[in-house]
Amino acid sequence: MLSEMGGAMGKASEPILRFAPSPNGYLHLGHAFSALFTADAARRLGGRMLVRIEDIDLDRSREEFTRAIFDDLHWLGLEWEEPVRVQSAHFADYVAAAGRLAALGLTYPCFCTRSEIRQAADDRTDPEGAPLYPGTCRRLSADERAARIAAGELHALRLDIAAAAARTGPLEWRELGRNLEGSRNVAAHPEPWGDVVVVRKQTPTSYHLSVVVDDALQGVTHVTRGRDLFEATAIHRLLQALLGLPAPAWCHHRLIVDADMHKLAKSAGSVSLRDLREAGWTAAEVRRRLGFDRPG
Repeated sequence: MLSEMGGAMGKASEPILRFAPSPNGYLHLGHAFSALFTADAARRLGGRMLVRIEDIDLDRSREEFTRAIFDDLHWLGLEWEEPVRVQSAHFADYVAAAGRLAALGLTYPCFCTRSEIRQAADDRTDPEGAPLYPGTCRRLSADERAARIAAGELHALRLDIAAAAARTGPLEWRELGRNLEGSRNVAAHPEPWGDVVVVRKQTPTSYHLSVVVDDALQGVTHVTRGRDLFEATAIHRLLQALLGLPAPAWCHHRLIVDADMHKLAKSAGSVSLRDLREAGWTAAEVRRRLGFDRPG
């Protein structure tokens, strides 16, 4: 299956882009900017825009939020192809990819809790500021791992970053300019992330694994997303190389911030598009304020 992903993408005859929100809350202006940016990029490249629902977090995802996403995008005047890929309907694809990594000997079970990781990290952090996992369970013997799994201990699967990077050698990605004009090659350095989770304890995948599998399966040629995900691209390039998947071009756009210069976020209670709509805002006004005066 994984080899077929690469072949499908390699035959792509036109640019394919995607807007991939998570249905764990209502969209805000930051999401609107990203969706409009992607639609505008697809128009300028003469390509297609897909919508993907990234709902692997089953505890937080809600069908009402998925419906609201479609309502908001329609309100903004955007169109996309059907059917929409919904990640929770495709866990088998991610399980197959995780199995490929395991067959390469690059994953190991991790039994650590968040508090244990925080304590062991000793104030060291990853590029997102989260406690840096120090590789505690990587040092467990095969017998101890097997015994703990047999005892029913919940565990995640982590990628041995050092071993994985040694297998692929140096990697880079193509980063497009602000207006998709020009590009530069960026060296991918996944090591600062430590041994990232590729399969969660209670979910058969992770964001990093799902996104590279989906992009390959859907033939995505250009990934447009916020600047806050720039550093994560190193992990995605590594996974693509390990799984034999082609690499799209990336364009990490600016973020929409509040009056205190903080990125808009659902978790921070940023004003949603539906709230703005109820307050009298029009889609044209949203487009104008975000710099998209023309239809996407």
